[in-house]
Amino acid sequence: MTPDAWLLLAGVVLVVLLAWTAWTLTRLRRLESRVARAWTALDTQLQRRAGLAEELARNYPGALGAERAARLAAAAADARAPRAGDRELAENALGTELRELPAQLSGVPQALQTDLTGTATRVGLARRFFNDAVRDTRALRRRRLTRLLRVHASRPLPRFFDIDSRPHGDSAGAGSAREAGR
Repeated sequence: MTPDAWLLLAGVVLVVLLAWTAWTLTRLRRLESRVARAWTALDTQLQRRAGLAEELARNYPGALGAERAARLAAAAADARAPRAGDRELAENALGTELRELPAQLSGVPQALQTDLTGTATRVGLARRFFNDAVRDTRALRRRRLTRLLRVHASRPLPRFFDIDSRPHGDSAGAGSAREAGR
């Protein structure tokens, strides 16, 4: 090959590499935006669940029992304002307290019970959407060429949000469902 052909080939490779880098940067920005929107939706549902649990514990302690109402109120307060790094633990504690409630609480309005059940479902969906966005972002960031060119290397990798988001009244749980699938 002549030197001009090598120069042309190098130019084509450079243009392709620049186009790929621009496409990857655009994709990463979109994925980061998707992660941020999914986190906002998840946080909203988690705060709503904690608010409903707090309302239940505060307004209907007779239906729950004094000890259970106190535990539920404490778990809801921890979930609304967790200590740094303890958000997942606080949300798991609240989820456990909510799952241990009886399916029907006498003296508690049906609307509140329905809201709690619906919010538990929405928390599970929001967590799944958030973790899917995180998974997609991490997968793109871990590709060989992305790492080699250090695309977005200065930005931290997003973290998964792992909580047990089984719905209200499902205390038998995911463990038995996992074992059944084996």
